[in-house]
Amino acid sequence: MPQTATTGNLENAQKIIIATSRYTEEHNAPALNLLEQFKLPKGSKQITVPKVAQMSVSDLTDGQDIVDEEDIGMTSVYLTSSEVGTKVILTDKLVRQSAENVFSMIGRQLGDGMARKKDTDVIALWPNLNGGTVFGADGAAMNTANTHGCISGAKANKFGNQLYLIHHPNAVATLSKQAATTADTAAAAGLTNGWSVDLLQNFYSGLRPINNVPIFEDGNIEKISGYDSGYGVIADKTAMAALTSVSTRTERQRDASLRATELVMTADYGVFELDDSRGAAVQFEIGDLATS
Repeated sequence: MPQTATTGNLENAQKIIIATSRYTEEHNAPALNLLEQFKLPKGSKQITVPKVAQMSVSDLTDGQDIVDEEDIGMTSVYLTSSEVGTKVILTDKLVRQSAENVFSMIGRQLGDGMARKKDTDVIALWPNLNGGTVFGADGAAMNTANTHGCISGAKANKFGNQLYLIHHPNAVATLSKQAATTADTAAAAGLTNGWSVDLLQNFYSGLRPINNVPIFEDGNIEKISGYDSGYGVIADKTAMAALTSVSTRTERQRDASLRATELVMTADYGVFELDDSRGAAVQFEIGDLATS
């Protein structure tokens, strides 16, 4: 009896692909997950986010009127969304002759692709923060001194109290290498021994905050053209935003003459700069490290 791709086969394949792609996407877009999140209401094309200028407070004298008026400086940022998508063709032959792990691999690639697209959209915003003035420089390493300098600079410039720092794994590895010290030299490196030990024990699951600023790795950061360095970011959560109209959605459509099913993945979202005074790109070396 010839093999056929039954409805059950297709349902099972689709469920595996969708579940794997959603899990993969959710865990592979670190930059997107750190932004202020907005949801586009049904029936709306955009949302408006107001922005108010920084204000000052003056000393007062008893019995005298307040004469200094503050300019509210009200401006607005308009957030809209746009669609992105991709599709794969599941032929009847592929479905009936493939094991479940094949569909898991397809799902991982779909999820990786969607997460990478969303993440790189966010990364593209970073060089424009802080009026285009970056922390760090080409040739600078993400060592403890430079990392502390970025954090203190962000705090001195009042970026906000929900700061985070993201950079390439190779840059963060330079910091962790310096932290891989004995108790005697940890203090000389500007670290407490507890931080150093914790980092070594949990290097691949995340770093403890430095000066209350958590550090994240993002492998989607690429080298600046012509350089061996790349842009990370130090920013407050309110510096940038993500607007979601439709979260990642997967649908299928049967093509009988092709003897296949199209599996289509789409999303409708946008990422935006809300306040460029609340973040800055961070330029550090991200070249491959020695392995021997």
